[in-house]
Amino acid sequence: MSLQPIDPAAAARLAAAGALVVDIREADEYAREHIAGARNVAVSRLAATAAPTDDRALVFHCRSGNRTNVNAVALAEWAGTRSAYVMTGGLDGWKAAGLATVRDTRRPIEIMRQVQITAGSLVLIGVVLGYLVAPDFFLLSGLIGAGLLFAGVSGWCGMAKLLALMPWNRPSPIAATPASSAR
Repeated sequence: MSLQPIDPAAAARLAAAGALVVDIREADEYAREHIAGARNVAVSRLAATAAPTDDRALVFHCRSGNRTNVNAVALAEWAGTRSAYVMTGGLDGWKAAGLATVRDTRRPIEIMRQVQITAGSLVLIGVVLGYLVAPDFFLLSGLIGAGLLFAGVSGWCGMAKLLALMPWNRPSPIAATPASSAR
């Protein structure tokens, strides 16, 4: 069975009627902002996560709609024979339609955005220092580029692993309590 595209307003109506909204983004993205009542089943853990046993319709979404489109076959297989939809525009489309989300701005930005900021900064620093101080600093930019290439080919990003260990990415005991995490 294939997923049917659905706009955010229709998805909201389906959710109000009992459909399960499934957010396929990673847990850190979901923790920062999500649709109220959505279940987080990251596409990276889809194969290891059991599908719901009831027969409710499923509405899949990601941030922009790209991840759901790229993974539509796997999502359709996970949904089984029940009615399943992919929300066009993802969470961005949901917000553009004026629909509410649950935001926790105390959560850090997503790890992959942190990787992009860090890698971009290091490349820029390497280039500037290479021109202004010594050509050896170009090596820094080259090493970061090689690391990004390796991450893209292998699926393993050392910079993401390192950033995940930083203090701002660790849950605080206060943020881990149910009462304070839903804001």
